[in-house]
Amino acid sequence: MPTIPESEPHRHRRMAESFGEDAERYDRARPRYPDALVRRIVTTAPGPAVLDVGCGTGIVARQLRAAGCEVLGVEPDARMADLARRFGTDVEAGTFEDWDPAGRTFDAVVAGQAWHWVDPVAGAAKAARVLRPGGLLVAFWNVHEPPPAVADAFADALHRVAPDSPVDVRSKPSPKPLLDTAADGVRATNAFDDPERWSYEWQWTYTRDAWLDQLPTQGALTRLPARARSEVVEAVGAAVDTLGGSFPMRYTTVALTARTAGTS
Repeated sequence: MPTIPESEPHRHRRMAESFGEDAERYDRARPRYPDALVRRIVTTAPGPAVLDVGCGTGIVARQLRAAGCEVLGVEPDARMADLARRFGTDVEAGTFEDWDPAGRTFDAVVAGQAWHWVDPVAGAAKAARVLRPGGLLVAFWNVHEPPPAVADAFADALHRVAPDSPVDVRSKPSPKPLLDTAADGVRATNAFDDPERWSYEWQWTYTRDAWLDQLPTQGALTRLPARARSEVVEAVGAAVDTLGGSFPMRYTTVALTARTAGTS
């Protein structure tokens, strides 16, 4: 199986829609987003109406609702959408490209850890159509950088159990391809002012149990057989043990933002 091109993850729908296999674990274990990012979205958008693209279990939606926003989610995975609804988020089913806004418009279109699963040009064009004058598109990601011992154990074990995995986990994580692809899609529409980039650095300490709880929610593992996934988790757990049972994770939250053209 070929490696997923950095510019075309949206073509791999089976992986994109595999995260609902254990939606409750995903919601419990996935990191949230910096309060500073949420506040900036709220203060930069012209109003409180937000469309959350690829809302998953509603992690982003809940943070925005707590900050005073009115949020509608769009999510292709029924399992994820059902959990988001249980937690109080209104969600409509479907991919963003095919979703029917039925004449509704929004002050902001956001996508947390999801825009790379959307066609970058078609998605940006759709966002422009549903945004009100001065509306804001914000696509953002948490990029994590584990200690070398943890990263190497994960890469070695994944290569051992899934040598044909399309996900390259050996390279150092970089947000640049995500941001560049999103920016190119925005510019191709001619519907937005020149995009900007926001960045927030932060750190979180994981215990062994907390990190191993999150690990199966990562795209490299969601479609592996249970036995292979367990082998990877066990190898990473052993690596965390060598660090004393916990470790600090460095995160950078990056965002590509753009306002509808001629309104800045």
